[in-house]
Amino acid sequence: MFVHLFYTLKKYGVPVTTTELLDLNQAVQAGLVFADREAFYHLAKLCLVKDERYYDKFDRAIKDYFEGIQSLDADDLLERLKQIPPEWLDLELLEKTLTPEEKALLEKAGSLEELMKMLQERLREQHKKHQGGNKMIGTGGTSPFGAYGDNPEGVRIGGPGRQRSAVKVWEQRQYRNLDDDQVLGTRQMQIAMRRLRRFARQGAAEELDVDSTIYSTAKQGILDIQMVPERRNRVKVLMLFDIGGSMDSYIQQCEKLFSAAKSEFKTLEFFYFHNCLYDHVWKDNLRRSSSRMSTWDLMHTYGKDYRVIFVGDASMAPYELMSRGGSVEYMNDEPGNVWLQRMRHHFSKTAWLNPEDDSYWHYTQTIAAIKHIFEDKMFPMTLKGIEDMTRYLSR
Repeated sequence: MFVHLFYTLKKYGVPVTTTELLDLNQAVQAGLVFADREAFYHLAKLCLVKDERYYDKFDRAIKDYFEGIQSLDADDLLERLKQIPPEWLDLELLEKTLTPEEKALLEKAGSLEELMKMLQERLREQHKKHQGGNKMIGTGGTSPFGAYGDNPEGVRIGGPGRQRSAVKVWEQRQYRNLDDDQVLGTRQMQIAMRRLRRFARQGAAEELDVDSTIYSTAKQGILDIQMVPERRNRVKVLMLFDIGGSMDSYIQQCEKLFSAAKSEFKTLEFFYFHNCLYDHVWKDNLRRSSSRMSTWDLMHTYGKDYRVIFVGDASMAPYELMSRGGSVEYMNDEPGNVWLQRMRHHFSKTAWLNPEDDSYWHYTQTIAAIKHIFEDKMFPMTLKGIEDMTRYLSR
């Protein structure tokens, strides 16, 4: 049973094993679910997915398993689409944008099957480049096939998404590492941070030691309760958040990260800075002019054993990082890169977590400079990025 599901999951990259498939078969045969697709979905997820990072792939695989639509001659259609000359889909013509009234006048295909039939017909009929039209594969028009145009529904071919109305995108879908690169929620961040753990039992004995209690009770013949200190993560973390300016776009992500860190680490200290670290930091943004802490005091207060995480997009004017007096708020006596290097040298492990998409890092001079200061220990704020960072910090 469910062999097709097994191979569908494999196709979508879910690392399922035959043992897990047998577990699912036994659960179904035991009557845990019957004629209930929703209940089967949850049971299959429980049996077949052992890591939360694969939930997205599992959902897409299960949808394919239950509801997948087989396109008409899909393999042949894909080969034909690959043969479309790139110059048919360039940007010589301006993008077309319709008014709501104009959109209402356009005919819809009526179904995905009809749309695919229309596409096959166009591929047979078309022998040259088309721009600004309403029928053939091209750009800048009202045809349902092509790019940079406008149509209530269609197949986007060869260009970026704009109106978000395409019912098919017929090129390689940018789902590479989707589950690793997705925007993170608090729960996902907690899971990713769990690599940064070193447990120890410290403090007052407040937790019941079940094994010792059983052993001592059996030995003495009377109930003898044994207690032990709570088992806690003894890793100490210091987080420094860039606040304001370009970081306003990432407030929600940083709030989720902060919430996850507070849940995971018993010893967590945090401070704020703006754009780059200079000679002071602060804890209260509403009172930052009166509640500052000297960066020297910061380094003297927290020991070298703290794991230090800078959180920021590292994007600023180069002089803010490299020049004396470069701060946008006051005349700093020493450049920001000097303070970053001091932090790197003081603490044994430091890392920079960047919410900016890492595909854009090489376009910004200061990102490259800070990445160099941190000896390439800059990580994207994704599931994989946080896992890589915590793996490095835990060594």
